[in-house]
Amino acid sequence: MLDLTYDTPKPKVISGATGDWELVIGMEIHAQVSSEAKLFSGASTRFGAEPNSNVAFVDAAMPGMLPVINEFCVEQAVRTGLGLKADINLVSAFDRKNYFYPDLPQGYQISQLYHPIVGEGEVLVELSEGIARLVRIERIHLEQDAGKSIHDMDPHMSFVDLNRTGVALMEIVSRPDIRGPEEAAAYVGKLRQILRYLGTCDGNMQNGNLRADVNVSVCRPGQYEKYQATQDFGHLGTRCEIKNMNSMRFIQAAIEVEARRQIAILEDGGKVDQETRLYDPDKNETRSLRSKEEAHDYRYFPCPDLMPLEIEQGWVDDIAAALPELPDAKKARFMQDFGLTDYDAAVLTAELENAAFFEKAAQGGDGKLAANWVINELFGRLKKDDRAIADSPVSPEQLAGIIRLIKSDAISGKIAKDLFEIVYTEGGDPEAIVEARGMKQVTDTGAIEAAVDEIIAANPAQVEKAKANPKLAGWFVGQVMKATGGKANPKAVNDLVAAKLAL
Repeated sequence: MLDLTYDTPKPKVISGATGDWELVIGMEIHAQVSSEAKLFSGASTRFGAEPNSNVAFVDAAMPGMLPVINEFCVEQAVRTGLGLKADINLVSAFDRKNYFYPDLPQGYQISQLYHPIVGEGEVLVELSEGIARLVRIERIHLEQDAGKSIHDMDPHMSFVDLNRTGVALMEIVSRPDIRGPEEAAAYVGKLRQILRYLGTCDGNMQNGNLRADVNVSVCRPGQYEKYQATQDFGHLGTRCEIKNMNSMRFIQAAIEVEARRQIAILEDGGKVDQETRLYDPDKNETRSLRSKEEAHDYRYFPCPDLMPLEIEQGWVDDIAAALPELPDAKKARFMQDFGLTDYDAAVLTAELENAAFFEKAAQGGDGKLAANWVINELFGRLKKDDRAIADSPVSPEQLAGIIRLIKSDAISGKIAKDLFEIVYTEGGDPEAIVEARGMKQVTDTGAIEAAVDEIIAANPAQVEKAKANPKLAGWFVGQVMKATGGKANPKAVNDLVAAKLAL
């Protein structure tokens, strides 16, 4: 387990004209289920297809077409719930959420209000080394996505693309446990990481596969503690929902600007209206979209086309048994098994692909050395070349080979960097390259001693300076390394120079 202090971080405090205010934030994350077919039809979910090409009759609300539940989407929701340590409801049900919009052909959305498939869970969010916030999950329910209205193709017309209609979403609803913009971004990041590890959502925010509705309110210091004691939301102030956020940076900016907007209203004697708002990043402001509807405004009622969904505990247990190692557990194992620092383990487990690469590279025999090479050398070079780990010219097996050569003293750290560059640009087996190009480190102390003696004999004045100031002995080390083409064992050179100069 990770050694974390569950010390409640201080909430974000904004000073107003009449005193301090604290932020209270809850989030509704819409995560697109990783599935090749939609929630209630067999239509493809492929992104980037021609408009209206991935649409089944039921998606288009053709008369007489009935939804059929996609079992794999249900399995993905259960897997997500288990990954978030949540309760799995063996009986759940679908409801109709009624509203009219051009990209909603049925005139309603099939969702789960009263009986969601997943109940209460939790997400552990690390905010700094050793300090964490526990964000409670209220529920996760399955629902179908709507289509997309397109307004920028013609100034006089709007278009509707139904490709997304019916795509399965998991709506992950948090409690109002988040207390600042940075925490909100960290929470989304951690949730995204867990979903990607589970394989239930690809987390692609740019394509809209993971997006957040952010509920923001402000209250005076002490009010949040009253809410915790009573669970009375009245202590938290009126919330406004910022809709469809798909950027960590914009989430933070939107929360900050919305909180200040609400504070200005309250300090001016006004009242914050509960509503849905949009964030404009160009103007760095939120603007009203519509009044915030309550459940009764949508006239929810049980979907008559779908029977209650009943699943067996044995099936849930089988899914639980097949769960992969999740980020926190992997990070703790890396720290314990490889002796990594909290920071290095966090970097290496941030993405599943990075963790897998590191573990293979660590087979070179030194986990700490492998971590250093992956984080500093490989990641640095990939970033410079704008390449992903999946496109790395150096395989983990090749990097493990370089590490084995370092560990066996076959090459020095400097030669290793030259070797890494050759492998990165030309490919090949590291050991074979070292043999073919004569890159092996000189470990013969006799040969190194001869080079040291030669340099000392040729530079008597420098010898006297070094004896007077031992720090200058490094000059001799550099000359010996130069004379041996950088192949001499650096430790052996240092030891011999010190001995010869009687330092």
